[in-house]
Amino acid sequence: MTALQQPARAEGPLRPPVRVPFPVVDEVARHCLQEEEPETVHIEVHLPGRLDAGRLRTAFTEALRRHPRILMREAPGRWYRRRYEWELTAEPDVEVVGFPVPGKDALRDARTRALTEAPPLSLSPPIRLEVVEGAGAGAVEGSEATDAVGVQLRGADGPRPRPAQGTVLFLTINHTALDGPACLRVLATAAELYSGKDNSPAAPPVRTASETPELPEATPSNWSPPARVAPGTPEPCPGNGMLVTELPLPHRPKGSPYTVNDQLMVTTALTIAHWNREHGADPRPLRITMPVDDRPRDATMPIGNGTRLVEVPFSPEELAAHAPADMPALLHRTATRTRALKSLPRPQLGHGASLLTAPWAPVSVRAALTRGLRRAAAPWTSTTLLSNIGRIPYPLDFGEEGGRAHAVWFSAPARMPRGLTVTTASTAGRLHLALRWSRALLSHGDGAHLRDLFEHYLHTTEVTP
Repeated sequence: MTALQQPARAEGPLRPPVRVPFPVVDEVARHCLQEEEPETVHIEVHLPGRLDAGRLRTAFTEALRRHPRILMREAPGRWYRRRYEWELTAEPDVEVVGFPVPGKDALRDARTRALTEAPPLSLSPPIRLEVVEGAGAGAVEGSEATDAVGVQLRGADGPRPRPAQGTVLFLTINHTALDGPACLRVLATAAELYSGKDNSPAAPPVRTASETPELPEATPSNWSPPARVAPGTPEPCPGNGMLVTELPLPHRPKGSPYTVNDQLMVTTALTIAHWNREHGADPRPLRITMPVDDRPRDATMPIGNGTRLVEVPFSPEELAAHAPADMPALLHRTATRTRALKSLPRPQLGHGASLLTAPWAPVSVRAALTRGLRRAAAPWTSTTLLSNIGRIPYPLDFGEEGGRAHAVWFSAPARMPRGLTVTTASTAGRLHLALRWSRALLSHGDGAHLRDLFEHYLHTTEVTP
């Protein structure tokens, strides 16, 4: 949501709730909802200590009031209405914070709910916060009977142990209404209210000023259908699976012309190219969708779906079996390409989406048209999505009791035809990777193999230019 935040008006017989038309991103997502694969974003914050339930509920509810645009629900309307509208509320309609019964499967079950149970749009706010206590050793990756949801912690010398105690905060977000960075901003406000400590965002990293590069002539065209992720071993049950992993941040020599984001982009492309070769897919150009978020991270951050999408292409020749000596050139080309594409002015979902969401017909008619066009455009949909949140800008410090977050994972929806999304964030000098896939495409074993490939190729980007 890109409109400025407004305080919700008090509801009553003489003052109805404020209504706001759905922005473009929200409306397209609303048109394409599917029960089989809910459009959820999951945020998983690991704390070393415990939290007081009453204080946390009070702090989080107050944080919602301080970011009033999150207190909203879909307004009811007739089939012939021209717009979907959000109805802003003064208070939550439901208790947002829940405390599942602790147990050895509590963490796994919370991850599963984050993928399968989207907070309803009809109740304000469309998010859910679950607090899993005593989540320590049980978070280590389990067997394949874990609903394709597991975690592996890896150090430089292999898997490393987790602390036996702690708390995990699970934010589950209905992506039709909100995105991960906006809800992380609300959680940072809650941490500040809970602990009394400053949770202001850190200053963004300083980039060397340079002119915006032009898109290189050799950049592959976005008009041809890109490669798909080759099917692995699909599972009979619908929905998404997920695997989260902690890895060392890739080394980058000082003064490198590329960023960690460029290393992650190259790693993702090489991982999928390797996977496709293993599964006999014909070489085709890859296109990787990259969300770009230009919003401020302080308390003025607009709440909603505020990212725009950039598609970064790679040719088959660039991703052929790679020699280490070629890596600096590939990283440099990718850096030039991504900077040029990010600088191009473009609506959040492109010009076509703006036309589809114009109120020229009832929403039911435009919804059917949007779904039909989405199916027709499936061959041109990008190969995968890489969402790099980057360094978590907030301390997420819950005081002496809860402590400061030492791991934060995000995951983005992975519906077909992409069927696979890669989401990364860095906390405390570590890289937190989430692979999420459609079970119509991949299994838990496939996800584990893709994780191993990703780790291998991430290491290959650690070269000296």
